[in-house]
Amino acid sequence: MAYDVVVIGSGPGGYVAAIRASQLGFKTAVIEKESLGGICLNWGCIPTKALLKSAQVFEDIKHASSYGIEASGTANFEAVVKRSRGVADKMSKGVQYLMKKNKIEVINGFGKIKAKGQVEVTAADGSKKMVEGKYLIIATGGRSRELPALKQDGKKIIGYREAMSLPAQPKSIIVVGSGAIGVEFGYFYNSMGTKVTIVEFLPRIVPVEDEEISKELEKNFKKNGIEIMTSSEVISVDTSGAGVKAKVKTASGEVTLEADVLLSAVGVAANIEGIGLEETGIKTDKGRIVVDKYYQTNVPGIYAIGDCVPGQALAHVASKEGIICVEAIGYNEKKYNHQPEALDYNNVPGCTYCYPEIASVGYTEKQAKDAGYEVKVGKFPLSAAGKATAAGHPEGFIKVIFDAKYGEWLGTHMIGYNVTELIAETVVARKLETTYHEVLNSIHPHPTISENIKEAIEVAYGEAIHI
Repeated sequence: MAYDVVVIGSGPGGYVAAIRASQLGFKTAVIEKESLGGICLNWGCIPTKALLKSAQVFEDIKHASSYGIEASGTANFEAVVKRSRGVADKMSKGVQYLMKKNKIEVINGFGKIKAKGQVEVTAADGSKKMVEGKYLIIATGGRSRELPALKQDGKKIIGYREAMSLPAQPKSIIVVGSGAIGVEFGYFYNSMGTKVTIVEFLPRIVPVEDEEISKELEKNFKKNGIEIMTSSEVISVDTSGAGVKAKVKTASGEVTLEADVLLSAVGVAANIEGIGLEETGIKTDKGRIVVDKYYQTNVPGIYAIGDCVPGQALAHVASKEGIICVEAIGYNEKKYNHQPEALDYNNVPGCTYCYPEIASVGYTEKQAKDAGYEVKVGKFPLSAAGKATAAGHPEGFIKVIFDAKYGEWLGTHMIGYNVTELIAETVVARKLETTYHEVLNSIHPHPTISENIKEAIEVAYGEAIHI
């Protein structure tokens, strides 16, 4: 079975790379050990957003009277999970359609690189076959990272996969880690009525975000009954009883937390074991595959993209890496007319879909100052925004950071209603090297949340109208 391009893994990195390869005229195959779409479509981005939407609908029902509507309802946890699984299944079927449309061969099984250009595929029944490809792309993704003190058993100590398909709603849950996965599940379970405690090792939750974003989210979470413990570490967990007992080391001493379930949300580990890296001499560093700017490994003809290489472990990053990788191959094979542009990892948007939502890109205020910039900072509260107030969601703010010398847009950090839909404006503007001047002179529609980006810039430059 010989192909031009063979992709190992069909997540948002792998299947996108395969489609782009097919578009450029390469005979392409994808090797997938489980379900098309990978973790993102089946157990990550998509089904979690379905769960979060159910939580938001339930929240709106609970507060219906504030909209002048008499309504009541109860949450059917099993039905919420079932809906989420249905959404995931539909999206995975969509990828199946795209594979057929683009004439991409799907080979089911576990792929292991045996030599340059050769992949051994082991099917579920144990049978093996060899697949050959002039170019190999490793897109094996990542999984929930395990800590020594938090060995996951899938029942009482769980990862994100189990968290979205529990057979029954727990009365209480401990969430260890407050990155995107931790706070999204913390919000979901709290909204559904579960007692939630978040334990974070670092001094603040969502630690990769701007400090003011962290403070605002913590304030909102505590207001809604979520207990938050920062600068705290789970040092041991006892699962011998009915639930879990977690011993937590804090700044003021040790405490023991009890709950039905503990969710370990301490990051992502790359799936690089057993795929032939050692046998073929592919270099790794700190658990990731080492690649150049076009994602080629140290072995010519073998590439790697997505969560198994350095960079942000995000679906949209994996997709773009896949496209750049394939276009670089296309250029080498004279199927693409120019070398693709390398990815700017400082202009990658990050979105967190708890409520209030978080969206950010570029430098935080601290990072900008540490990089030597003199900055102009503007912050516009959504409590002063007509659309947010009318929607009943006045929480949060939009914060912008500009270089005081040249007006360069250094970063944007938002927390509030629907802000994940707004961050692309900053991404495109930064890509175009836009300054504050162009944005202030671009009319934003009213009433929208998006107009508050311009209003935050007005604050930064002393031209604020509405606050």
